[in-house]
Amino acid sequence: MTDALLTISDLSLGFRGEAGFAHILDGVNLTMRPGEIMGLVGESGCGKTTLARAILGVLPRAALELRGGAIGFRGTNMLADDGAQAAIRGRRITFIPQDPFSSLNPVFTIGEQIDDLMKWKSPRRGEGGRWPALLAPYGRSRRAADRAAVIETLEAVQLPQPERLLRKYPHEVSGGQRQRLMIAMALLPEPDLIIADEPTTALDVTIQAQILGLLRRLASERGVAVMLTTHDLGSAWEICDAVTVMYAGQDVEAAPVAEFFTAPAHPYTNKLLASLPDAEGGGAMTGIPGEVPDFLAPPPGCRFAPRCERASAACATRPPQAARGAGHLVRCVHPVAAPVPAEAGA
Repeated sequence: MTDALLTISDLSLGFRGEAGFAHILDGVNLTMRPGEIMGLVGESGCGKTTLARAILGVLPRAALELRGGAIGFRGTNMLADDGAQAAIRGRRITFIPQDPFSSLNPVFTIGEQIDDLMKWKSPRRGEGGRWPALLAPYGRSRRAADRAAVIETLEAVQLPQPERLLRKYPHEVSGGQRQRLMIAMALLPEPDLIIADEPTTALDVTIQAQILGLLRRLASERGVAVMLTTHDLGSAWEICDAVTVMYAGQDVEAAPVAEFFTAPAHPYTNKLLASLPDAEGGGAMTGIPGEVPDFLAPPPGCRFAPRCERASAACATRPPQAARGAGHLVRCVHPVAAPVPAEAGA
């Protein structure tokens, strides 16, 4: 796709430990366009956060083992070019964590921490003239421009009295305010892509909707793409343009958000949606029989096959992505719209 912002191609990686090699991501493919909000959904432990951290380049290298694939950002393979990755991470790609409290240093004020961010990640950095970037002084004019951008962004995320807020310590503000700070800090470098790793998990339900709405509005106004990792399908419905479903380290389906909820094609996606309560609250929720496979010894081919009533011998080989419509891709030998094969369950 020529206009792609982020392209993940056949990414396979895992971690080697005392028990052996855990194959966490298995041939993952994903594409995002500029300004798109994509939900990366699936059960806890399906590889969402590992994929997000692989994009950021912050996985522990001592145990990491890359088996193949590429992560392309605006045409640059992030896995092949450490210099490009260092220049992109924290500037062109930023991050909103699950728990904002653990991401802020409790012994420094909020203002001191944001000042440190702006010193190194400001879009105005690099105005050092003859100085190397690392040694360039933090000049008065740039500092003033950065401070003005900070105040404007804090107001944009609806944090009152930003000047006063900057003098506070992280423990002196609420959980919702800390998450708004994380959104502001992700926006300040003026990135092309924000990765939001389950950003509302630690918040009250009433605050969750406010944060999601704020993220959607600001991303739209500023033309920023967002990858939202979540196991909450309601969050994906609220703000996403498209959804990619993961199961046990594999991408199984990708679709525009409306089509994802109305015409899912992969058996796992159907089971996932069937586990939700219906809108009227009268329908029975159904679980998914079986267990998530062991990453140390995953089944060959489709990893959902051992739990799928549509599975056959052909599922031992993982199929390529097949188009089901505009922007709708599925990896399944026997998608839901097709008849159940005669040998299924044998």
